[in-house]
Amino acid sequence: MKYLSILALFISITAFSQTKVGTIDVDYVVSKMPELETVNKEVEEYTSKLDADLQKKVTDYKEKIEAYKTSEATLTIAQKKEKQQELAAAENDIAKFQQTGNSLIGIKRDDEMRPLYTKIGDALEKVAKAQGYTQILQTDASLVYLDDKYDITLAVLKELGITVTEE
Repeated sequence: MKYLSILALFISITAFSQTKVGTIDVDYVVSKMPELETVNKEVEEYTSKLDADLQKKVTDYKEKIEAYKTSEATLTIAQKKEKQQELAAAENDIAKFQQTGNSLIGIKRDDEMRPLYTKIGDALEKVAKAQGYTQILQTDASLVYLDDKYDITLAVLKELGITVTEE
């Protein structure tokens, strides 16, 4: 059993020594891509359109409330109930629109960012193969230790044709 443990340790050390692990800071790469400005502009325009649609719904709702208030005294009970249901439906519509607005913006951002991530992925694959990496990890808060010599962020930026000045 002791020999089996030593053999397993030797095999794992041998396997580990044959791997080359690198890291990349994808968020940093994205922040340096010139296409990000276009993406942000598209998302901002979409957000403005959604906001304008919301404002239109709110304005229509306020007009309906004012119309109801001015004609309330002349309406029958059935007509009042119908108008109140219309107001409640308009209010629900506004609430649903507000709830889905952030989701719609997130979906739009994801759609606009997808080509950037694809481009980064292609460049990452080229760099990793050219430099003989077997694994690439994304740097984030869960990374405990990072030796800068294995960080290929700058190599991927270079592959993308993006020049970075030292900060």
